[in-house]
Amino acid sequence: MADKPGLQAQFQRPFSEQIAYLRNKLNLPTSRFDDIRKAAHDKAFIISGAEKADLINDMHRAVEGRIEAGEGLDEFRRDFKKIVERHGWHGWTGEDTKKGEAWRTRVIYETNLRTSYAAGRYQQLKNPNLVKVAPYWQYIHSDHVKTPRPQHKAWGDERLTLPHDHPFWDVAYPPNGYGCRCTVTAVVAPSSGAATSLPEGWDAPDPKTGAPPGIDKDWDYAPGASTDASLRQMVQDKLITYPPAISKALTRDINRWIEADADAVAFARRALEDRGLKQDLWLGFASAAGISNVAKVDVSSYFVLIPADTVRHVHDEHSADARGQRAVTADDYRGAASWLHEGVVARSTRPGSNGATRLECTWKDGDEEVRSIWEVRGGKRNRALLLVTFYVKSLKSL
Repeated sequence: MADKPGLQAQFQRPFSEQIAYLRNKLNLPTSRFDDIRKAAHDKAFIISGAEKADLINDMHRAVEGRIEAGEGLDEFRRDFKKIVERHGWHGWTGEDTKKGEAWRTRVIYETNLRTSYAAGRYQQLKNPNLVKVAPYWQYIHSDHVKTPRPQHKAWGDERLTLPHDHPFWDVAYPPNGYGCRCTVTAVVAPSSGAATSLPEGWDAPDPKTGAPPGIDKDWDYAPGASTDASLRQMVQDKLITYPPAISKALTRDINRWIEADADAVAFARRALEDRGLKQDLWLGFASAAGISNVAKVDVSSYFVLIPADTVRHVHDEHSADARGQRAVTADDYRGAASWLHEGVVARSTRPGSNGATRLECTWKDGDEEVRSIWEVRGGKRNRALLLVTFYVKSLKSL
């Protein structure tokens, strides 16, 4: 069923929060649609199966440009065809038939249109000034869909109205699946007869989707709610699969987006407080060409990791001593990414216990010198440079 003019016009009036949401996404080449999951879509722009950086960049600009201009699906379809031909992209789902291409372009365009609209609206609805006067949200079901989802229609028919901070909105803020056109509106208070509570067990996951009933797989998140979340945290929470998704993206952009030093101090403190923590902190990718030259292997797609075990080892073994070393603190991890990327890198004469290559990095910070050891871990997946140890020495004592 075609959209009525009012609904189409509604989505064709882009606003600043909506465009900012689209524009601020990082282009991530992917092999599969589920390389990116749930709230990670707040950070990443993907086209399933598009693995070339230039291709995904052109698609991103086309989607953003058409939505910002208030143009529609037909215009994007012309862009899509030109981009596919220019980059020689083949093997994408829907390529073989006109019907398949029409379906694929609709999914790409409308999913970005509706999620960006929802994300922009989320920012508006959460504005403190609006929350003060209209602290409730009402679920609005769209009647302009050919096959309504029963649960969505039920929420709309009963005028489900809950406080804006109710856990329901964390997982059921629409859209709640491909093609879902439901929305939310802020209200001062529930209207007479509106549903103001949910049945017990409303949030119990459906075994088939892993999400609460009425919500499609991986759609149990609120678009726009996680725009301030760290891309690194999304990777560590397995919302972005790596590789192939992350390792095929542009290293410079990844390192910029994750703010490599921002959470290192907090991670170090947590590792010291929780001796059972086995997590690794991801600091991006090894981006300096000199590292590959010294390691004698291309490490441009290798993760830079700090294991929690290393934090505890350094704390226990490298305290102040007569050799000029001072006790290491959690604050020292703030510059961890710089040790590797901006320091002087040399091949260590002492390989790891398994024969793995180790790199020794020397980095000067004011009147102190940090010497760190990194181990090169190979393999087909999760290749990494792991911090093995480091110490801090005063240059004044040399």
